[in-house]
Amino acid sequence: MNMFKKTLLAAAAVAFGSAASAQEPQFFRIGTGGTAGTYYPIGGLIANAISNPPGSRPCEEGGSCGVPGLIATALSANGSVANVNAIAGGSLESGFAQSDVATWAQTGTGIWEDRDAVANLRAIASLYPETIHLVASADSGITSVADLAGKTVSLDEPGSGTLVDARIILEAYGLSEEDVDAQYLKPDQAAERMRDGAMDAFFFVGGFPAGAIAELASQDDITLVPISGAEAEGITGEYTFFAENTVPGGTYEGVDEDVTTLSVGAQWVTSADMDEQLIYDITAALWNDSTRALLDAGHQKGREITMETALDGIGIPLHPGAARFYEEQGMDVSGMTGE
Repeated sequence: MNMFKKTLLAAAAVAFGSAASAQEPQFFRIGTGGTAGTYYPIGGLIANAISNPPGSRPCEEGGSCGVPGLIATALSANGSVANVNAIAGGSLESGFAQSDVATWAQTGTGIWEDRDAVANLRAIASLYPETIHLVASADSGITSVADLAGKTVSLDEPGSGTLVDARIILEAYGLSEEDVDAQYLKPDQAAERMRDGAMDAFFFVGGFPAGAIAELASQDDITLVPISGAEAEGITGEYTFFAENTVPGGTYEGVDEDVTTLSVGAQWVTSADMDEQLIYDITAALWNDSTRALLDAGHQKGREITMETALDGIGIPLHPGAARFYEEQGMDVSGMTGE
């Protein structure tokens, strides 16, 4: 074989190798929550939006407008605390977490003061407000948090942000887990128990309408218990990541009046160890027009996920890739990079 042919073959091999390597998929997991909550469907929408598997049609030709070569998946998980722990341990690339849990974890305060801080936890975006639901059976007679004393109450499962917040709320009203018959169930399991007459009330933190609550309300009479007044003001005064929130009347069948409660922010978090360019590309994909259409059509809370509120309530440093994207959009990230 002459030198010219050898050179052509070598060049072809290099080109083929480069094309093949360019098509190697990169996997990116998003830890969410239980399938009956809001994290899971929102996670599925975002995973679909940022994915662009090898061989996909280009965005401009009607294909995915995600990150070339990326395959993102939303995984059902136990929620905020579990997702942060999984990111810290390297078994998840990213996950959703309540703003309170993320802040405590990254700073080693609050519920994290007795364990190692997850100092490398970084934010990609603030997504939407998560409403604290306290759902009671209409037959239970529960109309206030104080009425939970002596009742069977699910505080959500261990590892969830809901459990953390439920404890804070009980304490604000002079109660503890010992004052109730505490159960630790996912919201769909708690709702099933309530349908069977074995559960008086349960806490759930997530965007409304929540699937498990909507299904329950369509079959049984429920009460959405307000979290308001001096006790709620004490909570927002001590914990600045809580805010007053209102569930509009008609959100759940049979709950016709507005209900005042509290909320925390849902945030998408990752590790500082994740590649800066990858997180930049993912952040850009989150906020493109194609993703906007998916979010608007896919879930009621999807419409509340906007770039204008992407930095709201973030109490941990932004990932450098995300910070670079927002800065290029003219957004003020000063003081949010951890530097």
